[in-house]
Amino acid sequence: MDQAHYVGLADLFAYPDACFLDKVQQVRASLESNYPKAAREVASFYKQISNRSLNSIEELFIRTFCVQAITTLDIGYVLFGDDYKRGALLSHLNREHGRMQNDCGTELADHLPNILRLLPKLDSAELMQELVEEILFPAIEKMAQEFDPERQRKRNQMYKRYYKTILDTPLTNLNVYHSALQAVLYVLEEDFQIRRNTRKSQPKSPFLNSIYDSALEREISDEVER
Repeated sequence: MDQAHYVGLADLFAYPDACFLDKVQQVRASLESNYPKAAREVASFYKQISNRSLNSIEELFIRTFCVQAITTLDIGYVLFGDDYKRGALLSHLNREHGRMQNDCGTELADHLPNILRLLPKLDSAELMQELVEEILFPAIEKMAQEFDPERQRKRNQMYKRYYKTILDTPLTNLNVYHSALQAVLYVLEEDFQIRRNTRKSQPKSPFLNSIYDSALEREISDEVER
């Protein structure tokens, strides 16, 4: 299975630079033949940012993923928060990134672009399938759900309650990256033959079992120390 398109999809979630709009168009073109639904989502994403200045796109990225964010790009945190499972996931992902010589730059091992760039390099089809089904796909589903306008309204109410200031951005301007996330979901559905809102009862691969086992071991160790 040729998975070079995941490198392009990763670019959709990189911090915007002067070439960002061109990269988005290249991603759309690369998906058009085999992933028409995904290509339409990328086209929608492009349409919503094409008339913006680079500064405006940067502000949109920061508002979406960093400051008073709709969601985070660290998928381990999306799934597990500060639970020990995230620490175990990071440990095992670091090993895979290192083994496949996938440069994570300054970001953590569970950062979405890093995971997307790792997929084409993995040499185990079983690991790839399990990583997508049990970690990547459900995390992106959950991220996409956070763009629901009602969730955004409630989030802004909480920010106003706890902080003196809030970035005053219309809710309609905060859904832009939702199209990019939907594009990734469509590609994953096609490549890995999985469907939304479906879950396995528990992980089956050694990689994922080790994440849960490591987390459980740490929890037990902390309980004993207390």
